[in-house]
Amino acid sequence: MKTIIIDYGLGNINSITGALKKLKVKYLFSRNPNDIKKSSKIILPGVGSFENGMKNLEKFKLIDVLNDQVLKKKKPILGICLGAQLFCKSSEENNTNTKGL
Repeated sequence: MKTIIIDYGLGNINSITGALKKLKVKYLFSRNPNDIKKSSKIILPGVGSFENGMKNLEKFKLIDVLNDQVLKKKKPILGICLGAQLFCKSSEENNTNTKGL
């Protein structure tokens, strides 16, 4: 099984892939729900606003599969920067009330 880096259009991918290569960790960069289900660990990177992050996760239909794999199946997940913030229930960033994961 591989570690999956979630591709939702808002990530600091070069830094993460560089670190994983140095650590000799096998990884896949994908937004395919089946790849997420087959992975052993999940990395949710991110750069940008909370609202855009949630919109992109919704656009690529990743919210349900992430919640299922992490909350129900207890798959380990690492959120980096915005990715970690998206774990919150909600955000009021930029005067919005955006629901999180």
